[in-house]
Amino acid sequence: MAKTKKKRRLPKLPPGRKIQVLLNGRLVGNVDNAEEFIAKVRADRRAGLLPVGTNFFYNRRAKDILINCDSGRARRPYIIVEEGKSKLTATLIDQLKNGQMSWGKLVSIGVIEYMDAEEEESSLIALKEEDITPQHTHLEIDPVTIFGVTVSVLPYPEYNSSPRITMACAMAKQSLGTYTSNFNMRNDSRAHVMFYPQQPLVQTRPYKILKFAEHAAGQNFIVAITSMMGYNASDALVMNRSSVDRGLGRSIFYKTHETEERRYPGGQRDKFEIPAVTTQGYREERAYRHLGEDGVIYPESEVSTKDVLVGKTSPPRFLEEISVFGMVEEKKRENSLAIKGGEEGTVDSVMITDSLAGHRMVKGRIRSIKVPEQGDKFASRHGQKGVVGMLLSQEDMPFTKDGISPDLIINPHAIPSRMTAGHLLEMLGGKAACFTGEFGDSSAFLGDTEDKFRSQLKALGFDEYGEETLYDGFTGQAIKAKIYIGCIYYQKLHHLVSNKMHVRSRGPVQLLTHQPTEGRAREGGLRFGEMERDCLIGYGASMLIRERLLEESDRTFELVCSKCGAIGVRDHIKNIDYCPLDESTQLYQAEMSYAFKLLLDEIKALGIFPRLILRDRA
Repeated sequence: MAKTKKKRRLPKLPPGRKIQVLLNGRLVGNVDNAEEFIAKVRADRRAGLLPVGTNFFYNRRAKDILINCDSGRARRPYIIVEEGKSKLTATLIDQLKNGQMSWGKLVSIGVIEYMDAEEEESSLIALKEEDITPQHTHLEIDPVTIFGVTVSVLPYPEYNSSPRITMACAMAKQSLGTYTSNFNMRNDSRAHVMFYPQQPLVQTRPYKILKFAEHAAGQNFIVAITSMMGYNASDALVMNRSSVDRGLGRSIFYKTHETEERRYPGGQRDKFEIPAVTTQGYREERAYRHLGEDGVIYPESEVSTKDVLVGKTSPPRFLEEISVFGMVEEKKRENSLAIKGGEEGTVDSVMITDSLAGHRMVKGRIRSIKVPEQGDKFASRHGQKGVVGMLLSQEDMPFTKDGISPDLIINPHAIPSRMTAGHLLEMLGGKAACFTGEFGDSSAFLGDTEDKFRSQLKALGFDEYGEETLYDGFTGQAIKAKIYIGCIYYQKLHHLVSNKMHVRSRGPVQLLTHQPTEGRAREGGLRFGEMERDCLIGYGASMLIRERLLEESDRTFELVCSKCGAIGVRDHIKNIDYCPLDESTQLYQAEMSYAFKLLLDEIKALGIFPRLILRDRA
């Protein structure tokens, strides 16, 4: 026998206790009948006797009435429903259209009210007017308003799984486009601008309302869903090289460098100039080749790694020394602004101004053209992201009977496991839009349906499901299976491989530990961590561990006293080695990590004497 599910009973009030009323969390009084009280205050709010920013909620479990009017609550507008009818009548809608009625008036006369998350708990809200029943209390103005700004511009979100919508929302913020119309007048630290941004062929109503077409951040790609010799395995993409040559996915990257003439205590200050050869830390002469007489670079100069943008000399870090003749000679050190490793481009503009502190400042903006290459990241508006695995010439790409080659080939396995049916639907809608000349509507819940696009394609003589016979670009033979091909909006993301490529053999080391520096900006090494070390231990690759963690890191040779085990000292003046503890000269070189030598010094600072016991190598 099937067990009947027990109905959970709400706790009863203890005898004598009234229902408490809490205003912004503070107890302000008691009432006998909660329903009557809630109905009364709600009616007063709608009549304008109470502020419209007040919300009421009867917590049936805790038997408390919560009144909230504090700041920081997310509130949404709803149309009030009374006795199964919406209070927003056709007459009011006509008055709104004619300008005789305003939004604020609708709120004040009790047609629309704002509810917070708690009051929503005790309301029954209908999505559409035809769904209203006598039990409903409110009606959505438009179902698409459930979403925020970013999600509301994504096409067909109700057809995709929720994690993909979250990803698409995050990646829409990383897409390249025209972020502002006066980008050439600004000096942002980093900026990307797309060459030929387009608005999508399938777009939502909020996209039009928010006028995102004026700040488009993507392009319409012809996309085929099929495998391509393994170069689009997993999430990789095969891209049409000829389309790239014609400007597809091309963008420009601006980076601003700045420096200023600082003043120091004692009247000393920095100076913009081409450093003299005698300056301490003088770079090679080639680094200053683009500078003018004032030490500032000329616009439109082609610069590469370690080229100087602004020549600058600074006073020495320590006070000047008195020379042999008793005169104080002015010493300068080189402190120029130079391009870091791995960067190159053209000087777009140079601005000389004053900083907030009143110092002279120079800002130099470098531009570099970013053409899509292997490793660049692209994504559709359905969370289908991927990096370019191969650029293939148009003559080698598959083509339709009309001679159309795809700009992008994605893998079929990317669709079913991610459950992004919206991606397929947008491709179908984009294909129909190409021939009808009308934008497709992909608004959530109320957008164009698959049936509409299928009937449009069928009327145009295409396969109604968007599949076509493609011909192999290498052999010219028809591919046996029909391939799904359509038009869909793709975004180029700012994760560009040219801004991330990082390699190093030898380079700068930290002053304290003598280990390689960290990070691409400081020409740092690639960290070989504990987990990587554990893998090599599992393989038994002991010599490789030694090479990674010692020889290529902070290997050093230290003198060790054979008598007391202390670290010895080299006296360069007397040209002798000795032990600082017992002045013994019986010292031997020992190979160790510099971090270990540092540990010994720190242990000595605690008042503990560590000894190194030497023995002959077997």
